[in-house]
Amino acid sequence: MQINFLTIFPEYFTNILNSSILKRAKEKKLVNYRVINLRDFAKDKHQTTDERPFGGGPGMVMMIEPIDLALHSLKQKKGSLNKKIILTSAKGKLFKQKIARDWSRLTELTIICGHYEGVDERVAKYLVDEEIRIGNYVLTGGEPAATVIADTLIRLLPGALGNEESGLDESHVISGLAGPEQYTRPAKYKTWAVPDVLLSGDPKKIEVYKKQSRNLPKD
Repeated sequence: MQINFLTIFPEYFTNILNSSILKRAKEKKLVNYRVINLRDFAKDKHQTTDERPFGGGPGMVMMIEPIDLALHSLKQKKGSLNKKIILTSAKGKLFKQKIARDWSRLTELTIICGHYEGVDERVAKYLVDEEIRIGNYVLTGGEPAATVIADTLIRLLPGALGNEESGLDESHVISGLAGPEQYTRPAKYKTWAVPDVLLSGDPKKIEVYKKQSRNLPKD
């Protein structure tokens, strides 16, 4: 899988993409990353990627031209088979586990990181397949959202996790429920004890307990 990040802050991704599962997946050649600096596609000497909005209003808006040129350099086009271009946006569709599963089957995903007051609306209308948000809140930029999306997808790639079964019982995998309650040593800490059933050694009882301890995520 190929994942492209279009950003004005490429340094944001340096440590994240070289840590934990994201790093191991790359080392196993399950995924490849490209971090594209949108400033490299600006037309002026100051590498400007934002401008004041037409019609007035607060803040600055990311320009369409650097984004379009960056996509062109990657040979990425809206509506391509087995590929997707997305824009992080506070008004986008909410990212969920089902979307992650669908996208994990793509050959290439390009994520445009929004910033400032927003992005020229023509990007959403003409250049991307979808707008996506990761929650009902506003981020300074789309970089955190982009790495959340990438992390969620990569752990679904066959071979990405050290133990393939570890992904089967995770939160949101089964009917949108959170994962079962988990405990580890010591069996008793202060006055807080691990449930007896988990110490019983009875697989059937433990399985029933784990199923019953799943809950819908709290809003």
